[in-house]
Amino acid sequence: MYTKTIGTLALASTLVLGAAAPALAKGRVERAGGSCATGVWKLKAKADNGGLDVEFEIDTNRNGQTWRVRVFDNGTRVIKTRATTHAPSGSFTIQKVVANRMGSDRITARATNVATGKVCGGSVTF
Repeated sequence: MYTKTIGTLALASTLVLGAAAPALAKGRVERAGGSCATGVWKLKAKADNGGLDVEFEIDTNRNGQTWRVRVFDNGTRVIKTRATTHAPSGSFTIQKVVANRMGSDRITARATNVATGKVCGGSVTF
């Protein structure tokens, strides 16, 4: 009787841990975009102590460009700022830990070059 119970518990534990593995493997998502304006963009999201660490980068290889940056989580604006590309690579990175909302988080980032009006950005789902 004990052997059967221990075997059943071992099987149940294996099934539970096996089901949790995909969720643990999904600790980070990243998406890089093709060309935008004169450069490229990259958007990342990863779990961070119950929150969601969001990182958005624009790399144009040109220093001194000012961009208006907006980041949304499921349509709710979580970042609104301006950023300027800087040496040595002509890039900037915006990073912030935001609330990890229930269910999937669709993170959308958009940057607009203040001087040219060119727009860069994309989205990831975490």
